[in-house]
Amino acid sequence: MITTQGLTKVYTSRGRQVSALQGVDLHVREGEVYGVVGTSGAGKSTLIRCVNLLERPTSGTVTVDGVELTALPGTEKRAGRELRAARRRIGMVFQHFNLLSSRTVQENVELPLEITGLDRAARRRKAGELLDLVGLADKARAYPGQLSGGQKQRVGIARALSGDPKVLLSDEATSALDPETTRSILALLRDLNRQLGLTVLLITHEMDVIKSVCDSAALMRGGRIVEAGPLTDLLATGESELARELFPLSEFGTGRPDGTVLEITFQGDTSGRPFVSQLARTYQIDINILGAAVETIGGRLVGRMRVELPGSHQDNVVPIGYLREQGLQVDVLGATATAPATRTGAVADLITGDRALENGVVA
Repeated sequence: MITTQGLTKVYTSRGRQVSALQGVDLHVREGEVYGVVGTSGAGKSTLIRCVNLLERPTSGTVTVDGVELTALPGTEKRAGRELRAARRRIGMVFQHFNLLSSRTVQENVELPLEITGLDRAARRRKAGELLDLVGLADKARAYPGQLSGGQKQRVGIARALSGDPKVLLSDEATSALDPETTRSILALLRDLNRQLGLTVLLITHEMDVIKSVCDSAALMRGGRIVEAGPLTDLLATGESELARELFPLSEFGTGRPDGTVLEITFQGDTSGRPFVSQLARTYQIDINILGAAVETIGGRLVGRMRVELPGSHQDNVVPIGYLREQGLQVDVLGATATAPATRTGAVADLITGDRALENGVVA
């Protein structure tokens, strides 16, 4: 649905060139919620503004819903007729709402429809339907100054949907909101994604946003995408930096020098299996659980457990193979050179501790 190839954007300031994007390749599938995450200055906002050509790339291509936008005539300040028509199929939600204070909520939603020349009765009907969709039908006659931050963002979302877009772009839409309101806006975006079949591309600097609503994600750094893919694939990859950020286990213990420490990732069907107790019974070994956590990421139950097996890696080749045969992602962290003074998290003998962890009860 959204594809960029070799996208670059270079700004010139005081005779000096600054590269905001450096060869960005992005592929967002139809119907998914895709998040781009990174620190300030990574190039996230420039990327999303290039997707709808609010910023025209220095080089590279942007294709949305089969239309190569970068091939259409026009400039950043003056778009051609074809580009304007293509943009109407792309909704945009901004961080700071951008509502007109002199217009009512309904009139703000009607504004894009007014610009396209839709008659007044049709505008009013369409705006009413959209306000009902975002849960603000009772605020149609209110003014932006009478709304909370979350309500203003819902108006912004309704306005972005006025052209019946297939794609919705969200540029840090929740960064100015409190946590509870953020959760409600993210839930709304997910509902719209499912009800309307919208493809959603959102920009954020918060891992919790990626975790709660996205199907796929990309990590940006220095104007480049350094890692990207479906969350389920990333979580199954031990080397994934994004997965480590989404689901950190750094606070858990690292084991004894004479043991083998494993990090086990389980998701979907495997999350309900008592694999640790089965492993202990099958191979007659004692296992220390150094830490575990279960979370819902992208609507899917995902768990990680760090355990310690007695003996060296070589001594545990068969038990490790058994775990992998169960469909689990197993990463060998190895033995530490020195044991930590204390262990954080749950350190428990297998038989007394693993059943509670496998049922989602985390110490």
